[in-house]
Amino acid sequence: MAWRLRAAGKTVLVVGDSSAPCAASVAAGVINPVTGRWAVKSWQIENLLPEAAKTYRALEEELGIKIYHPIPLRRFCRNADDLKRVGRRSRNPRYADVLGAVHAQGTGPVQLRDTNGSFDILNAAYVDLPPLLEAMRSQFTANSAYHEGYFNHTKLKQDDALLWNYESFNAKNVIFCEGAAVAKNPWFPDLPMTPIKGETLCFECPELELPHSMYHNGKWLLPYRTGHFRLGATYNEADDSDGPTEFGKTVLLEGLNELLHSVPEIKIEQQLAGMRPSTKDARPILGKHPEAAGIFILNGLGSKGTSLAPFLTLQFLNYLLDGAPFDSEIDLARFK
Repeated sequence: MAWRLRAAGKTVLVVGDSSAPCAASVAAGVINPVTGRWAVKSWQIENLLPEAAKTYRALEEELGIKIYHPIPLRRFCRNADDLKRVGRRSRNPRYADVLGAVHAQGTGPVQLRDTNGSFDILNAAYVDLPPLLEAMRSQFTANSAYHEGYFNHTKLKQDDALLWNYESFNAKNVIFCEGAAVAKNPWFPDLPMTPIKGETLCFECPELELPHSMYHNGKWLLPYRTGHFRLGATYNEADDSDGPTEFGKTVLLEGLNELLHSVPEIKIEQQLAGMRPSTKDARPILGKHPEAAGIFILNGLGSKGTSLAPFLTLQFLNYLLDGAPFDSEIDLARFK
């Protein structure tokens, strides 16, 4: 959001504590245009995909990094009915841009379980979020546009000129982009948020040799470089702790066992955990505070932040600069 505002010629300041828990800093950054058991298109995916590719390519060029990786995605059916259902859906012209070939059982890579067939998902990708965040933070710091530190909401005051004051900084507008931490924000109490903890495993396994693709069968398996993989992800609404857990590791390893015919010896390199800022209606929350002029929120991107953020921040920019209305499905006003 700040990157878009700066590009539009606005003066911005990002205030954040880089040491605090942050879902984006541990997320795999997967962009998957097909979601759920019924293999339906993700919300607004026709708009999300082109804007995501355009935005991440622009960031790569500006920051001199490589973070956007289109990748084939093969999803395995859980039963015979799934295969029939996706076969019918793949013949629907509306799905021609996201669903590819449907494969009979037993035709997948030999190390993977393939008892009910599989299908290709088109236009998938993943984004290396940690190096992206680091590069953006460095750029903003170099331009005196980043302030490292915990944001204390009680220090935010409005003066007689209707400017918002925070420590030594003054601004016309304040946009809260806090993820699950919005639960502690007094400006937006009682939002219908349902934070969902997610955990992933990064591991090394030279014996696991798969064609370069992402694989999904209950859990997803993402190959990085040769012999190195990432496995995810758990969904746990009952756990509000910050760090990884033994329970999460057990669930993930069980998922790996379902993915593979037999699991070779693996070396766990890292276990990561984050709190997804999900919402009751599974839609993001954007908009202005109902009473405090100049206070805004951008939140609720859930498990699809990598695909949603480019499109939503563009909408937010158009709202701030031109007054273009938000989509009613994501407008904060829907909770009045």
